[in-house]
Amino acid sequence: MPATSRYPVPAPFRPDRTVAAGKYRLLDVFPGLTEVPPFRRYPGREATNRAIARSSFARINDGRGFMYLAPREVPAEIRAAGFEMITSPDEEIVVSRQYLQKGAGLDLYLDLLHEFLHILQRKDGRELWPGLTVPYVDRPTEIEGYAFSVAEARRLGVPDSYLRKYLEVFWVTRAEYRRLLRHLDVPPPPSRPSRPRRRRPAAA
Repeated sequence: MPATSRYPVPAPFRPDRTVAAGKYRLLDVFPGLTEVPPFRRYPGREATNRAIARSSFARINDGRGFMYLAPREVPAEIRAAGFEMITSPDEEIVVSRQYLQKGAGLDLYLDLLHEFLHILQRKDGRELWPGLTVPYVDRPTEIEGYAFSVAEARRLGVPDSYLRKYLEVFWVTRAEYRRLLRHLDVPPPPSRPSRPRRRRPAAA
């Protein structure tokens, strides 16, 4: 059963959690994306963004992980770290089937908002993978992606405690995690023993 949350997502967003592994139109798996309030706040013309959403894809993958935008080719830093990534010439968001089936609806929603912004950034000629010279948490494209999702979470009444957990990804150091919180104006957690961090692939 999908994980539940006390913070429901907007009603138009109703992901199809039943799809098998494979490649689908993005809006067939995530209907309602273009109807939720934040879609109108994406940069660029709304009509253009809707057309991009209609022409984008979701790749449901049986492997472990969460969600990421498929790069054109595997970035050198990902190869060096020993991670595997699906590549694609299309605008294609890769989603773990397990995450789609069982992940909390709010996490799916916030992740999709983030990843679709990466599609728009790439369409605009932005570099999503600048290499190891720019740490993940300091990349403008990542800060913008997380900030977009955080703004929507706060609009929905999500507290900072939820956001801290949501932002605590396993491939960044503790110092980088705290720096990401500062970038996003999310207060740091109170001092206490560390807890397990949210598992997801190291991806844009």
